[in-house]
Amino acid sequence: MLNKTEINEYRRRRRTLMRTLDENAIALIPAAPVAVRSRDTEYAYRPDSNFRYLSGFLEPEALLVLIPGRKSGEYLMFCRDRDPEKETWHGRRLGVDRAPEALGADDAFPIDDVDEILPGLLEGRQHVYHTLGKNPAFDAQLLGWLKKSRQTRTSNDDPDAFISLDYHLHDMRVIKTRAEQKQLKAAAKLSAKGHNAAMAACKPGMPEYELEASLIHTYRREGGEHAFLPIVGGGENGCILHYTENTSKLNDGDLVLIDSGAELAGYAGDISRTFPVNGKFSKAQREVYSIVLEANETAIEACQPGNHWNDPHEAAVRVLTKGLKDLGLLKGSLSTLIKKEAYRRFYMHRTGHWLGLDVHDVGDYKIDGQWRLLEPGMCLTIEPGLYIGQGRGIPKAYKNIGIRIEDDVLITANGYEVITADTPKSIEDIEALMAA
Repeated sequence: MLNKTEINEYRRRRRTLMRTLDENAIALIPAAPVAVRSRDTEYAYRPDSNFRYLSGFLEPEALLVLIPGRKSGEYLMFCRDRDPEKETWHGRRLGVDRAPEALGADDAFPIDDVDEILPGLLEGRQHVYHTLGKNPAFDAQLLGWLKKSRQTRTSNDDPDAFISLDYHLHDMRVIKTRAEQKQLKAAAKLSAKGHNAAMAACKPGMPEYELEASLIHTYRREGGEHAFLPIVGGGENGCILHYTENTSKLNDGDLVLIDSGAELAGYAGDISRTFPVNGKFSKAQREVYSIVLEANETAIEACQPGNHWNDPHEAAVRVLTKGLKDLGLLKGSLSTLIKKEAYRRFYMHRTGHWLGLDVHDVGDYKIDGQWRLLEPGMCLTIEPGLYIGQGRGIPKAYKNIGIRIEDDVLITANGYEVITADTPKSIEDIEALMAA
């Protein structure tokens, strides 16, 4: 059951959304279906992010209905009835009777009755706001309801368009409310604790999955879980951007790259840190790490309100390219190397992404073909890296060095806040934590 503050927060979000919709319309947001892991076992359930953003309801087999107009609009919830026998087997349900008070809904109905009720709600609606393609089973149901509703009214009353909700909702979700910022900071703080625990636990000879276990243990101990499959790549595995096998042995003298974040109350953290397995950076590792750290800090400085989305990336690229040139891994003028994107051999991804209910959160990066301007309330990651590998012409000292340093940054009215600052990233601080 939501508390009063939470009910008011979700009510504000729904009202904001409904003000952007046509009055003679209806919006339908289904909960995510349960996902089968294998045969008769299921993955841990997670609601659709849009559904959760508007309702705070965490149960499957549910449908959120918004009807704009009528002053502040109408909010209906379809959900499962209470069922003592099923609850004995599978856990407690909120139930239809308690849903209006618990969720702040105007009314609630059994999800088993949706086939009888929805066609009536669709009658006379000019537009249906729903994103097709994400939930094929629900899409088929919806088309069936529309067909049924047409049997009781004239063709002139048929909805003349399906309109995706993504444009309206995703633009809302880019700017985090105060409540969301608080949740993001909590997720970032827990993510930092996990990374600190992994640094403290790391020893030569242990398998990568043991460090992964220290992350997940820290998250679960405080009520969180991992927001995405952790990346724990030792040595050459650190040069694989989305390495998730986490089965290799961590060797003395190698670096280990960890990219992991906690999910807490639905919101994601996302941190990358790279550190020496034995607790001491070698000379070559220090050289490359210092370049990536400078790129991270320079890109973060570019996270100012009024700057455009690509400013941090351009700042990071300049630092990384100059660093590669200084190491002798690239040759030529700095401007030419940047223009020709010569750095992409060693830095092949962008410098960040939106962060929120999804680790790669929703929202446009460009508007009308132009990079979006950063605004207070936006949250993004800054994650430059260098992945040198073992290609031709690479000096032995630099081979298989993969480094990524990632922080979560909240844009504020006067600048930015690094909400993952609890995890050390300077060479001195990392070595001190690992020596403790």
